[in-house]
Amino acid sequence: MRERTIEAYLRRQVQARGGMAVKQDWVSIRGAPDRLVILPQGVMVFVELKAPNQKAKPHQARLHQKLRSLGVRVLVIDSKEQVDEFLNETA
Repeated sequence: MRERTIEAYLRRQVQARGGMAVKQDWVSIRGAPDRLVILPQGVMVFVELKAPNQKAKPHQARLHQKLRSLGVRVLVIDSKEQVDEFLNETA
């Protein structure tokens, strides 16, 4: 399965729940997460999407950790099942 397949699934599932999965285009910030997921009740989570069994690259992981240290939730998702788990836990 490709990363874009998981990304499309995330978008559809978020929209089905009344939310938005905004594509991130961060100028001059290398390693930024792919999507900002905004769900009802003010839930906001940055999501980095990967192909199955792939991990964030070191520069991505560093930025993710920096964001987490600022109190921001950042997830790395590499499967449709992880999309479902994330959305079910925030429901």
